Amino acid sequence: MERKDILVSAEEVARQKEYIEKIRAITGVLRRAPRSLVDTFGCQQNVADGERLAGMLAEMGFEPTSDANAADVVLLNTCAIREHAEKRVFGELGELTHTKEANPEQIIVLCGCMAQQKRIADKVKESYRHVDLVLGPQAEWRLPELLYGVLTTHKRAFSIEDEHGRIAEDLPVKRDGTVRAWVSIMYGCNNFCSYCIVPYVRGRERSRDPEKIIAECRELIAAGYKEIYLLGQNVNSYGNDLDIDYDFADLLTAIDAIPGEYWLRFMSSQPKDATPKLFDAMARCAHVAKCLHLPVQSGNDRVLKAMRRPYTRKGYLELIHYARKAMPGLVLTSDVIIGFPGETEDEAMDTVSLVKEAKFDALFTFIFSPRPGTPAAEMDDPVPRAEKQKWFDRLLDVQNGYSAEKHAAYVGKTVRVLIDGESDDADYPLSCRTEGNRLVRAKGDRALIGSFAEVKITDSNTWALYGEVTA
Repeated sequence: MERKDILVSAEEVARQKEYIEKIRAITGVLRRAPRSLVDTFGCQQNVADGERLAGMLAEMGFEPTSDANAADVVLLNTCAIREHAEKRVFGELGELTHTKEANPEQIIVLCGCMAQQKRIADKVKESYRHVDLVLGPQAEWRLPELLYGVLTTHKRAFSIEDEHGRIAEDLPVKRDGTVRAWVSIMYGCNNFCSYCIVPYVRGRERSRDPEKIIAECRELIAAGYKEIYLLGQNVNSYGNDLDIDYDFADLLTAIDAIPGEYWLRFMSSQPKDATPKLFDAMARCAHVAKCLHLPVQSGNDRVLKAMRRPYTRKGYLELIHYARKAMPGLVLTSDVIIGFPGETEDEAMDTVSLVKEAKFDALFTFIFSPRPGTPAAEMDDPVPRAEKQKWFDRLLDVQNGYSAEKHAAYVGKTVRVLIDGESDDADYPLSCRTEGNRLVRAKGDRALIGSFAEVKITDSNTWALYGEVTA
């Protein structure tokens, strides 16, 4: 598509703001302010989308609530990556029949990746008739217009057209918290990994203009945010559609030049687009956290090819070797899928051997979950779940050993952390993160939340570090 066709025009954005004012005129005459609940499932990109949806609802006059019984609008912002998330959403939709029965005027909205799938929309249309509005990610910027239609016509609406997807700027955002901020730098995906539904529900890759991203980051830093996450399905391919000589490494460098006390992080990364230029930029930029999440998925070349992951085991290991050479203190994490259709025990053990060679700091591990509509869902999958679980357990044993060992090496050291909230541990009430994104539970004053501090590490386990604020 032409760049002009990807960008939502200023006139179209202004039209949505007109609908915001129309709804505000309706809500403004009510005896009490209406309430909205935005319940987000899934990845950080969904969290960022949820904040924008919440921002539009706030502009319409809705006050936030966490109680579905008290909400006048309930919006489920869904994920389609795994079957478990889908089951949770349908469970919540079932529960909402009771809130709708108690308050027939309540409007229930299903949006996000799950809503974009025709099979889901058809199921909701037939079996969940209390749902008033269904819209996919490509239509979320049109929430004011679509919600106004439901409010005024009292008719159900479905907006799940199979479209490329566009970028809408200058719509309101209501951020959840004041320490960490999510900034979407691009949308969609061009990779079509055989197990992944994302390209089908989020459309093709489209990058935001760099000046818009830099301006947003500058505003966040000026407002006191201490941690900024740059988000995209594949941030490493940022800029490919901009028709200018500008890539993700250039964007990191430009944001890093903004003065202030903050960490800059990003996700997700695709190994096929990770370059020495990116790693060199990470090493050079003072604000960029020396932390890299680089999903490998499998350590076997045949399985990688079946997954449509366009790199080899050797190529991946060469990448992380370069990254660690450029950043000696790099914290490296990854994703792995065990039990891909047709995978043998020997091939699964190739993944275990890669983990032994890579010695990741942490690993996000999954047993293959077929997603309808993807090529992998149609592949022959003869290995029983119980057998896959055994392979999975072997993988976990290896990785957990490395994680525990790496954490134990911190005991006795003092590390800089960002105190980002309260923990659920009464003995260590502060929740913190190191530059490498390691979880630290610390003793200290709750007034320190939202600031950087030094913590002396006194204990550790596989999952976290423990310590006490010293400065």
